[in-house]
Amino acid sequence: MGSSILNQSVNGNPRYSLIIVFFLGAFTVLGFAPFYLFPVPVITLSLLLHSWRSSSSPLQAALQGFIFGMGLFSAGVTWIYVSLHDFGAMPMPIAILTLVLLCAYLSLFATLTGWLITRLHIISPLVWTLTIAALWVLSEWLRSVLFTGFPWLALGYSQVPTSPLAGFAPLAGVYGVSLMLILSAAFLCLFFETIENRLCNWLYALPLLAIWGAGFGLQQISWTETQGEPITVSLLQGNISQDLKWRPDHVVNSMDVYARLALESNSRLIITPEISVPLFRNEVPWSYLSPLADHAKQNNGDILIGMAETSAEGKEYYNTMFSFGASPNQIYRKFHLVPFGEFIPLKSLFGWVIDILKIPLSDFSRGRPDQRPMNLAGQSVAVNICYEDVFGEEIINQLPQATLLVNVSNDAWFGRSIGPQQHLQISQMRALETGRYMLRATNTGVTAIINQRGEILQEAEIFTTTTLTGLAQGFTGATPYVRFGNSLILGVSGILTFIGLLSAFRSARKTL
Repeated sequence: MGSSILNQSVNGNPRYSLIIVFFLGAFTVLGFAPFYLFPVPVITLSLLLHSWRSSSSPLQAALQGFIFGMGLFSAGVTWIYVSLHDFGAMPMPIAILTLVLLCAYLSLFATLTGWLITRLHIISPLVWTLTIAALWVLSEWLRSVLFTGFPWLALGYSQVPTSPLAGFAPLAGVYGVSLMLILSAAFLCLFFETIENRLCNWLYALPLLAIWGAGFGLQQISWTETQGEPITVSLLQGNISQDLKWRPDHVVNSMDVYARLALESNSRLIITPEISVPLFRNEVPWSYLSPLADHAKQNNGDILIGMAETSAEGKEYYNTMFSFGASPNQIYRKFHLVPFGEFIPLKSLFGWVIDILKIPLSDFSRGRPDQRPMNLAGQSVAVNICYEDVFGEEIINQLPQATLLVNVSNDAWFGRSIGPQQHLQISQMRALETGRYMLRATNTGVTAIINQRGEILQEAEIFTTTTLTGLAQGFTGATPYVRFGNSLILGVSGILTFIGLLSAFRSARKTL
């Protein structure tokens, strides 16, 4: 029914068509956390694909792709406004304009996909299906690398952790799941277009069932093996309000909160969030750190503390996690920084942004990309800081050596929006891709223990001062995604795109 209504609007009033397409994009957000309605994106994408197949020109398909993207991102990344206006002190009109421009940029990738698939004018339904799936995946990947990348709301995340399609994550990562989702949407689109033709119905229904059946089968595979006994972990959530964190009169209180939570814990691995101590490392007295290190040693373990760090010359500073305790002291410096939040790209051109955004430490330096896992509490721990866990291929740089994944964050920047829940779902994908536990320690939430299947074992109540204590099991071995990264799915997508181009070229020659 939805297909026929959309078809009528496409062939009737184009304005109504664009309104429907906008809401299709907005409704797609229901597939992501905190809603987790994983069938919704399959349905909304199938209707978008139907609108592309019904488009009168590549330009119309491009416009539909852009409007769909605006619906998706305007509904899905509203938390950016909270960061810019509520905590970054950006004036409301400028914050709204910035958000609109960002959504418009992110929508260009669906725009290009719609234009290309319509411009190619592929006759074979099967080749069209394979080509549109490949083009969508390549556009998502391109969005993840251009201008340092923004892969938020890649469609594959919407299937974690319960959808059968999540079974493809250890095999080909989030973009592999996206490929299977678009293939499903395309076959569903063709199924309803040929509803009166039983033979065609079966031709499109069988691959659809096969994809979901294969995903379910892959979910039954244990790609990695346990290593040793589980260790006790404590994830500290200080619940320090973002508007108070950097105030000089509140620094001591922040430090006291995390010191108290740490000293109350008897776990072997204690983890504080990103920059939980709002001072540079050289400004923090040893009289504060020494009791924490001694307490970790008494637990026969270690503590991870987030602090900013300056270089010896004082010209550079880093977002760093420091370890203290029974193991030798180690550090991890954040490598993948957030543009305009943690560094200013093209500073000569955009340096004025620092004067508008009231964001402390908004021009960090990058850590080395080849940092190795920390040896803590008898485990090999791959640490990533905040936004870094959005980039799966960077996470696997520390694998298969790492037995545990740790993400520390300060999602207080997102307030009570859906941003922290979406970030949690991204961490669930990283656990699935690697076959490792993911431990998330955040300032205000969502603090959680996620197992190797992407399932949330324990979760702290958001915006509370608490310690989440539980067991974490180390794992060894390598999933196919750990071995090959995104190269496998990019190679498959490239081949499928070439087949689509070849088919379009042959069809064009026949019409000459």
